[in-house]
Amino acid sequence: MFPLAFEPFLRTMVWGGDKIAPFKQIHTDVPLIGESWEISGYGDHLTVVANGPQQGKTLPELIAAYREQLVGKKVYAEYGDQFPLLVKFIDARQDLSIQVHPDDAMALRRHGSGFKGKTEMWYVIGADPGACLYCGLKSAVTPEEYEAHVADGTVTDILARYEVRPGDVFFLPAGRIHAICSGCLIAEIQQTSDLTYRIFDYGRLGLDGKPRQLHTELAKEAIDYRVLPSYKTDYTPVPDQKVELVSCPFFTTDLYDLSKAFALDLTALDSFLIVMCIGGEGRLIDTEDDGTQVETSLSQGQTLLIPASSRGIQLIPAEGKGMKLLTSCIK
Repeated sequence: MFPLAFEPFLRTMVWGGDKIAPFKQIHTDVPLIGESWEISGYGDHLTVVANGPQQGKTLPELIAAYREQLVGKKVYAEYGDQFPLLVKFIDARQDLSIQVHPDDAMALRRHGSGFKGKTEMWYVIGADPGACLYCGLKSAVTPEEYEAHVADGTVTDILARYEVRPGDVFFLPAGRIHAICSGCLIAEIQQTSDLTYRIFDYGRLGLDGKPRQLHTELAKEAIDYRVLPSYKTDYTPVPDQKVELVSCPFFTTDLYDLSKAFALDLTALDSFLIVMCIGGEGRLIDTEDDGTQVETSLSQGQTLLIPASSRGIQLIPAEGKGMKLLTSCIK
């Protein structure tokens, strides 16, 4: 086992734009790329290994073959052959729909065995001037009042709106109403699920020319109606150190803004590690259980999966360029 790179699954979305391909430094004919699924074991949207002797294999095939060696003993015991996380880059040329996701209990209750809820987080990589997003309720409403706001098209009036800039972080536990708006380029880490309840979509037509389906009643049940003072995640950036952004039962995500080499000891981590390069470039050196070392280049827009068998990695930014990374695992 060694660091695995995957071919991204590029998704055309009615609200998608043209930022993902240049950000990832790739050429593609896929139009209106709204999402680049970097590492995915979900449904038919499987990412395929792009490097080394495992090239051409899907993520589920790797887990079936390597089990705990790839994902960790604790992770495999809980999730089996289902990879627990889905990571994406998202480019919003237009506002996304107002939406909410169910938790695990509601997903099971409403959709049956095998369905999971969706807790997620956003890291803002880029933002056009005035770009914003919605996250959470700004004032208390009852489920009936929510429904009335949906009916008369004023649901955004009850949502907390944030003008964003690069480096902003938002944690979205299942049940928190939200929407990414135009001009945002975002890294998203989430549970492996695609259960989305669309609440309001501005009367927009889908790629098929038909109105997109709304899920008003399901959303009414899923929404967490509690109101918080702020929904933005506060953190203090510290160069050349680990900065924890989010820690929840489903994932832990850290930020590294590196100008010099950094060694990350993984011997005590019983989990895979996802490394997303969100800026700069450099090298990653992985040391496996048998002492084997493998060096991999890493540049903006690339994502690697470090197996649970890794003892540790060295992150070495290119001289004079630096390297900014997000890492995610399950603790």
